[in-house]
Amino acid sequence: MLDFGHTSTYISTSSSVNFDLSSRKTTKKSGEVILNSPVSEEIESLRNVPILCDLEPMDLETIAKVGVRKKYKKGSIILLEEEAGAALFVIMSGKVKIVRMDDDGREVILSILGESDFFGEMAILDGLARSASVVAIGKSELFMIHRRDFLKLLHDFPSVSIALMKELTNRLRKADAQIKSLSLKDAAGRVANVVLQLADDIGKIRKGRVEIDELPLQQDLANMAGTSRETISRMIHSFIREGHLELDRGKLIINDYERFKSRYL
Repeated sequence: MLDFGHTSTYISTSSSVNFDLSSRKTTKKSGEVILNSPVSEEIESLRNVPILCDLEPMDLETIAKVGVRKKYKKGSIILLEEEAGAALFVIMSGKVKIVRMDDDGREVILSILGESDFFGEMAILDGLARSASVVAIGKSELFMIHRRDFLKLLHDFPSVSIALMKELTNRLRKADAQIKSLSLKDAAGRVANVVLQLADDIGKIRKGRVEIDELPLQQDLANMAGTSRETISRMIHSFIREGHLELDRGKLIINDYERFKSRYL
């Protein structure tokens, strides 16, 4: 049986974001460390976030000064489902998993996010409770922007609002594909969909192939695919025999992403 081991415009340059620095006050959770990092580090990291990449350096610097950088240990709970949404989080380093509990009390991974991804925007926009929990897969550093500061950012910079809508639309399309896979696909299709989802979320393109590092546990993959660990193992072996996938020292490699996608989706 496979052992995967433990574990993705336009702007108004004349505008100036005027944030309230008092919003930096925070309450620490277990496994959380608040860091004081040079502003330049935050600026470089924020520049890589899709919804912020078109902002001017001076505006990124303002955001960097009002945000809070936090460090989480592996397994730390960052957000809890049903709690109030007070901030947006940007991943500076590491990976997190977005999870919910099913009716049997099992953890189901909805998505895995990596460096430059963000989460927590839904509760900020609609004012409702968090729709899922977020857990650090490994050591992770996050940058937190408080709700009122982020809402002002959306108001002052239409380009950020448009980029955010595009990202939300993309995530909705992924969710629709996942629902379709779980309801209409056979075991091979469901497992292939999970592999492709991981490739989209945390995969890296190297020499024309997609490599997925730090795979979730087999049980996590099974929960994502709505199947068993045995089925996950059997289907991965089948994909390897067909030449679609390779396993190399804990990394899962998709030899031809488009061919694999067209074959099973």
